[in-house]
This record gives sequence, structure tokens and C-alpha cells, in this order.
Amino acid sequence: MLDFAAEVDAIIPSLRAPAVSASGKLVRVVGLTLEAKGIIAPLGAHCQVENVALGTFIDCEVVGFQDDLLYLMPYTEPGGVGPGAKVWVRSNHSKASLGRDLLGRVIDGLGQPIDGRGPINYSDQLALEGLPINPMERGPIKKILDTGIKAINTCLTIGQGQRIGLIAGSGVGKSVLLGMLTRNTEADVVIIGLIGERGREVQEFIHQILGEKGLAKSVVVAAPANVSPVLRLKATNLTHLIAEYFRDRGQNVLMLCDSLTRVAHAQREIGLAIGEPPTAKGYPPSVFALLPRLIERAGVGRNGHGSITAVYTVLAEGDDRSDPVVDIARASLDGQVMLSRQLADAAHYPAIDLAGSISRVMNSLITPKLLASANRFRRLWSLFQQNQDLIQVGAYEAGTNPDLDEAIRLRPAMEALLQQESDASVDMDHSQKLMVQLTGTLDTGATS
Repeated sequence: MLDFAAEVDAIIPSLRAPAVSASGKLVRVVGLTLEAKGIIAPLGAHCQVENVALGTFIDCEVVGFQDDLLYLMPYTEPGGVGPGAKVWVRSNHSKASLGRDLLGRVIDGLGQPIDGRGPINYSDQLALEGLPINPMERGPIKKILDTGIKAINTCLTIGQGQRIGLIAGSGVGKSVLLGMLTRNTEADVVIIGLIGERGREVQEFIHQILGEKGLAKSVVVAAPANVSPVLRLKATNLTHLIAEYFRDRGQNVLMLCDSLTRVAHAQREIGLAIGEPPTAKGYPPSVFALLPRLIERAGVGRNGHGSITAVYTVLAEGDDRSDPVVDIARASLDGQVMLSRQLADAAHYPAIDLAGSISRVMNSLITPKLLASANRFRRLWSLFQQNQDLIQVGAYEAGTNPDLDEAIRLRPAMEALLQQESDASVDMDHSQKLMVQLTGTLDTGATS
């Protein structure tokens, strides 16, 4: 078993350094940022600012600097601060406390419990950014992950340690599909990051989707839309760090992050506040550096030692599949499940659009005959979709295209295979048998 804490001490001993107590003073408040002078601290340092009105302190993080001026972003509303308020540096590094007692708990972006069940007994303290893995030391993705969802098991087979995205516009069923994956997918530990979404969804997810049994092996990190953007980013990093913590102890982790788009929005708020130039759709360059770095933290561990199967939801704003965040997610992930508003409007759930969906490791996980069966299914489905208007107005003459004739004949059975109730679960073997029977392929074996 990998001694993760010892490795941190060996590689970055400064992370264990005592808190710094140097002080300066606040000189200006501009938008979301506080500006301080007379103090030196690195990016990511934890500071406290004196709240003159209440006699308390406001926690902040260093997000930028210019010459001797530090840009701080507070974790909460900075009401009560005034000119000349004292600023203290409490730590030069962003750190997080971790331990097995996190299982079954709901915490905020700072790792503090918000479930009313008392304090958590932590055993380790690590850098929030984690430790990168040499790509030559990563194990391969070689074991199928049974999601319990027929459409994914058959046409988009995924493996343990794969990173996939659920991409769709608003109100198309991303959260419901995420809940199905949570309930149906087997994993030793489930880490759930609810980042920048509606606050009411936290309790709904815990009580209606996870339930008491699911929560027992889960950790929920919640940073809803009303908290500071710097806290939303810290919650995202904490979600990944907790997943890494359990992975490096040999466990297979399922990590769900809802949503990657809100993470990009948080970084956009921070970047624009400190003067970064806006680029595509107003996103500064730091957003396009952040997202691949986050995604690369997931995956199979060193030499196959544990894995993080990561599922990220991505909001295609205005159903725009060329949205910059959607583009960078597609380029960085190991596959994506695209959801279609047209299918959702027709009450076809889950509204998975095979035309835009792909699993980049599927070819190496299943047998050639099963792959041929899946490809045949996808071709027939896409052929019907492409000629749907002709068929509906009666302009297509039967016998013109044998493949299209077969697609029309099999359409009801194909729809039945792709549709599934949100509380239903269909295992991998049964899903593949249904597809093989439908397409007429004989082989039903799969590698594991």
C-alpha cells in the first residue's frame, strides 16, 4: 500500500511548515478582490483580513499579485472591512485534511462538515493540488465497468479508470443520468462534488439518489452557486484530492463532478477580477489550462494501483455543442455521452444521442464480434435519424435501401433498448445479450 503522506513529506516538505503570521494592510477593494500591501505571500496562500466593524476575521486566498500589491479573494462577503485593515498570512500553501472518517459525511469546500453530525477525525494533511503521476507509471484501462444503464453498457462501454463527460443543455436529464450512474455502478468509494449548482439539489441528491446505504461509502463535497468562486474551485480540488487519497490506498473510486462548466465559470470570475484578458465567450486563458489539469488527476493509479473513474457533467449553454468548455472537455476526456433535447422532448430517457457520443477505450474492452454488433446498432440508429423526415412524410420507398429498411423494422426494438426507467438497473451481460439478439450477432463474450 502506498504511503501517500510519507511521499508528500519526501517530495514537498514545505507543505508541513508551520503557519506564517506576517502582516500587512488592506489598501483597496475592487469588485471581488481585496488589495493588500506590506505583505509577501505566494499564490494560493491562506490569509485573514480584519473585519473592523465586527472585530472578526475574513478568510481569503491569494489569487494574484503585481509588484508589491497582493490580490486577495475572500471566502465570504467582505462586508465590514475598511481602509488600513490588517492582513495576516496564515499559511503559504492550500492544504486539506483527510482520513477514512470522511466516508458517509457531507463537507464544504474547506473540508468542514455541514451535515450536523459533529467534527471529523482526520489523519492526514495534504496539498490541495495533489501530486502528479508520471504517465509512464499509470496502469492501463482493462476492466469493464458495469453502469447498469443499457445504452452505455452496449454502445458506449466504459472501463474502470476512464474519464467521461455527460454533455447537454439545461433540463435534458444530466442530473438524473448522474444519479443512475451513482446507484448502479459498483465502486469501493464514491466521491461526489456538487459544484456551483442549486443549493436544494444537495439534500435531494443525498436523500433521493444516494440514500443511507449509498452515503455510507460516499463523500459529498458541496459548494453551491451562492458561495465565493474561490471556494467553488477549492471544493473542486478537494473532490479530486479525496478521490486520489482513496485511489492511492488501492481502492476503485467513482468520482462524480457536477458540473465542470460551473468550475469554468468560477475560474472565469477569478481571472477577470484580477485582470486576465477575456478570450472565447469571455473565458480567460487560465480556464483552458485549469480544466485539462483537473481531468488528468483522475484515471488509473500508479501501476494499476487503484483507479478513479470520473464522470463530469458539462453544460452546453444554449445547446451549443461548440461551446468552448464543451470543446475542451471533449478533447481532454476519454469519451462523452451527449444528451439530445429532441429525444428528451419525445420522452425518450435517458436522452442519449448516439450520433455525438463515444467511448475511446471501448475497442480494447470488448470482443471484436461484440464491437461489430455495437457498430451495427449505431449505424442503423444513425441511418434512421438521418432519413427520419423522408420516412415521416412518406417520401421513402421501401426496398430502396436494405439497411434503411432494416433500421425502420428494428426501430421500436432499438428504442426499447436505449430507453430505461431512472430506478431500473440492467447488468452488462443482459444488456449485451439484448443487443446481440437485436442485431443478429452470435458472440456474447466480453473481456474483463
